Amino acid sequence: MSKTIAEINQKIRSGSAVVFTAEEIIDITRKKGIKRAAQEVDVVTTGTFSPMCSSGAFLNLKQPKEKMKLGGGWATLNGVPAYCGLAAADIYIGATGATENDPRNEPYPGKFRYGGAHVIEDLVAGKKVHLVAGSYGTDCYPKREREQKIGLEDLNDAVLFNPRNCYQNYNVAINLSDKAIYTYMGKLKPGMGNANYCSAGQLSPLLNDPFYRTIGIGTRVFIGGAQGYVAWNGTQHNPNALRLENGVPRSGAGTLSLIADLKQMSPQWLRAVSYTGYGVSLSLAVGVPIPILDEEMMEFVSVSDADIKAPVVDYGTFYPTGAGETKLAEVTYAELKSGSIEVRGKKIPTGCFSSYSKAREVAGLLKQQIQQGQFFLTQAVAALPGPADLERRA
Repeated sequence: MSKTIAEINQKIRSGSAVVFTAEEIIDITRKKGIKRAAQEVDVVTTGTFSPMCSSGAFLNLKQPKEKMKLGGGWATLNGVPAYCGLAAADIYIGATGATENDPRNEPYPGKFRYGGAHVIEDLVAGKKVHLVAGSYGTDCYPKREREQKIGLEDLNDAVLFNPRNCYQNYNVAINLSDKAIYTYMGKLKPGMGNANYCSAGQLSPLLNDPFYRTIGIGTRVFIGGAQGYVAWNGTQHNPNALRLENGVPRSGAGTLSLIADLKQMSPQWLRAVSYTGYGVSLSLAVGVPIPILDEEMMEFVSVSDADIKAPVVDYGTFYPTGAGETKLAEVTYAELKSGSIEVRGKKIPTGCFSSYSKAREVAGLLKQQIQQGQFFLTQAVAALPGPADLERRA
């Protein structure tokens, strides 16, 4: 028995759609079996709340009476440089952009830095940010300098556009060297003193659709509290990564490029973070509904933390040098979430940079919105690039 997205949307309209989160569905399929569960369940919701460095926002500023050409000029927002190589009133601020000439941005400044992610969060929180801009001036855009406080109400458009989010899987970072190192995976203690990972595991969107059967270009998603879309495959999308027998990739593999209206977002689901010795990033909530089209999709969404493995990689020797990553081991997310893993005979405490409790909230909120007829599924207009050989289990 198979279903279509149109049929599932009709059930959502009538209030009869059966929806579970990716965490809840694991027990459902264990009790009822894949075949029966696939017949009864219409949608499974996923969620993640993780740092996503490859994020940023396009901002279109309302022009003053004497117009100014920002394109080709320069601008800062609360001291953070914005990219002005666009049209007259468009700028782009990246999440990891940092303030210039700020002692907090020295290599090891302490615990806090201010950057583009903080600007984006401030705007979403309804705060004003300080715009300073300059340009060379033209006959049609004569104004050369501009300085003012701006908020979302001073922008014609504010669009979150993220080139790379939602890694399908990711490294577990450890440090084999004899000194502590500071990375985007946090502080890594010497001699395998700790192991950090960053994934919602069984709740993570692409781990529940390993071959991108339902997630594609045009898929509607929950992002930062708003409804947005998959705009393209994310940069560094690598569908041909090695996979386990259940289709789950054994490394980063797929990524998503996402877009949504910043004005519809909430600071509850979009938060700036700052890492000692590394810099700024943006923690972002993303939830993707998975339509249960057939038994195969039900089998995919039933994946548990015990079924998903991640590579353990040394960031102290190989990762920063560009000499190539060396996988020391593979561990399951169930092991990671237990609080410790064993590598080379040593028990190592684990820590996670992705909030599982928040991911559970995201999946639960998306479930609620679908049940209340506030969120409908979309048919992808094009598929994401998939593995060259889509071998499936018999």
